[in-house]
Amino acid sequence: MIKIAFFDVDGTIIDMERRQITEKMVNTLQILQKKGIKICVATGRAPYIVPEIEGVTFDCYLTFNGSYCYSNTQEIFCNPICNKDVQQIVINAKSIGLPVLLATKSSSFANGCDPNLKEYMAISKQKVNVIDNFQTASKQEIYQMMIGCNPSQYDTILKDTKNAAITAWWDKAADVIPLNGSKGLGVSKILDYFHFSKDEAIAFGDGSNDLEMLQSVSTSVAMANGTDDIKQIASFICGSVKEDGIYYFCKQHNLI
Repeated sequence: MIKIAFFDVDGTIIDMERRQITEKMVNTLQILQKKGIKICVATGRAPYIVPEIEGVTFDCYLTFNGSYCYSNTQEIFCNPICNKDVQQIVINAKSIGLPVLLATKSSSFANGCDPNLKEYMAISKQKVNVIDNFQTASKQEIYQMMIGCNPSQYDTILKDTKNAAITAWWDKAADVIPLNGSKGLGVSKILDYFHFSKDEAIAFGDGSNDLEMLQSVSTSVAMANGTDDIKQIASFICGSVKEDGIYYFCKQHNLI
């Protein structure tokens, strides 16, 4: 019996082109809750840019690709990036001419901007906040680093780091997270918090950064618009986000 459902945001419950949630998707979330199923956002986004959905209050939030998780009443899991690695990655990125954006629990700031980073932030309707005191601000607890880059640059970006990793769902930018961090780890922490087993959980995702999340639950669903790697490991493939795939999947499997 499903007791909790995890939902990626961009490309899963929100269409990347329309950048809005459909009425059917809102209804799905509402009905799941009415049936006693907890609903959880599972996103690479920061807490302050998790989309607010009218008529829906999520039971918990998995943000920064699992590095910061919380319920409506308390923190569940905090896993910032080692600051030594933060400083090294800033140096590595600078060596190949790439600016870096750092995110804390409450804000983000950068040491510069380029077209890829600008476009990446625009997806979540944000602007790149370039600040003069970047070096000082970078000493805070950093939960995620965003860099406009391509896969061929990943090794350079992570050079001489020990506890950092890259996760990405887009080929023009990447998120840097703790080496032991992932949406899968966040899911496990949330399941422990609610005393649920993986057999009582379902997860929906579309990107490569959802891979560990789908592997951390017994029922995993990849979007038809998703990447090939998650489709290969998912229990099911539902329709695309444009076609309200989650709504029809939940109807078909008597979840709503």
